[in-house]
Amino acid sequence: MSLPDTNKIIRDYLTTSSTKVDPLIALVGARIYCPRIPENGTLPAVTYSSRGGSATPYIPDMPNPSVQFDCWAADPIDAREIYRALYDALQGIQNVAVGSNYILSAIEEGQGQDLVDEFIPNYFRTLCFFSIMLR
Repeated sequence: MSLPDTNKIIRDYLTTSSTKVDPLIALVGARIYCPRIPENGTLPAVTYSSRGGSATPYIPDMPNPSVQFDCWAADPIDAREIYRALYDALQGIQNVAVGSNYILSAIEEGQGQDLVDEFIPNYFRTLCFFSIMLR
């Protein structure tokens, strides 16, 4: 077995229509990027990147990354709405098939934080972290 592409699995899940993911897709469409919004990218959007996590040497194809998500919008209310849709799409899911892989679980590590990026005017974001176990 080999280590699965965690970033691809997460993106595939978040861009595939389902009752849990459809509200997020309605807000951002396919604008879910890893690790950042492309230059001159359109808002609203979601970005994500692995920031650490864990793995077991006994089951090498079952990583458990800690993933940072940034929910971007042109105002803080919309950024928070995107965060809530992302939360609903991920929080507590179990054994969700994504192609030939599975998201075994997803658990938020802390409530979303509303932030203003001082270097990028008119870009607001809500930052959150999820622990996601994959296979």
